[in-house]
Amino acid sequence: MVSIAVKKGRDNVAMLGIGAYRPQRVVSNDEVCEVLDSTDQWIYERTGVRNRRWISGDETLRSMAAAAGDRALNNTGIDRSKIGALILCTSSWLKLTPHGAPTIASDLGINGIPAFDLTSGCGGFGYGLGVAADLIRSGSAEYVLVIGAETMTVGLDPTDRGTAMIFGDGAGAVVVGPSEENGISPTVWGSDGENAEAIAQDVDFLEYMNRADAIQAEGYDGEPLKRMALRMEGPKVFRWAAVTLPRALSDALNASGVAKEDIEVFVPHQANARINELMKKNLGLAEDIPMANDIENTGNTSAASIPLAMEEMLVTGKAKGGQLALLLGFGAGLSYAGQVVTLPPKPAEPSF
Repeated sequence: MVSIAVKKGRDNVAMLGIGAYRPQRVVSNDEVCEVLDSTDQWIYERTGVRNRRWISGDETLRSMAAAAGDRALNNTGIDRSKIGALILCTSSWLKLTPHGAPTIASDLGINGIPAFDLTSGCGGFGYGLGVAADLIRSGSAEYVLVIGAETMTVGLDPTDRGTAMIFGDGAGAVVVGPSEENGISPTVWGSDGENAEAIAQDVDFLEYMNRADAIQAEGYDGEPLKRMALRMEGPKVFRWAAVTLPRALSDALNASGVAKEDIEVFVPHQANARINELMKKNLGLAEDIPMANDIENTGNTSAASIPLAMEEMLVTGKAKGGQLALLLGFGAGLSYAGQVVTLPPKPAEPSF
């Protein structure tokens, strides 16, 4: 009988470098409230957001992803020829075809490598990090570039109180590769499709095209065609998070073999400061453990949220490279993904 070959990679993997890009335009709560029926105080008290970054000028998801990836590669210092795959974690690339990752790989001078998009909402970076680690452990790649990038504002209704105040744009990236000591635990992940519509695009592409065709028909006297937008049932998502995430955090710790007393940094997805404080308390993490709060001035950037938050903590000195951190991303799907990791070194090329 013919024997089919099996590849074997490296058991120990880690994030070796990080890079990020933050859009130039800073948008305050007061500016948002010029259109939205709300106030700066109301938004901050319920979400933890004071400012967020929105793309402007010639900034795009493509340009941000390439900039973050370039910084991650430069901060890592490895030869780009060693990058064996690129994973673009995003839900806001503007085309279904072609998908974004091959274009970003070409922009970074690594054209020809396996490159694919991974769409899992706000949990996307955690999914991408888990896939990257497993690619290296299986021998399918030696180094993998994982980029989380979003232009959430492209799909927002600025008058929607459920979304307009929360989201921002940005990109964060890490280089994952072999290491002497393991720096990425097994991924704990899951989804709840039964409640998926709690965060959803309000119209599918086919229905949107059918509406456009109808409007062009002679004699049409119906409603004008409105743009597609992201809708979120905030209370429903909050209830799901309150039940699901404490268990996910506990499972992530158990899978890692690390005791919660050993965790030095907590980096949850920057969805809502209230949810993050509740998670930290319910898990029983020490009060003095640094917790990411990038949401205050960056907003919720979905799949870019965790790498942006890590980069901010490293640049400002709130966290240090090599520290043990607990990560958890969660959101659309409804999906979640968590890991215990060692943080990458402080970036020499920061995003701010």
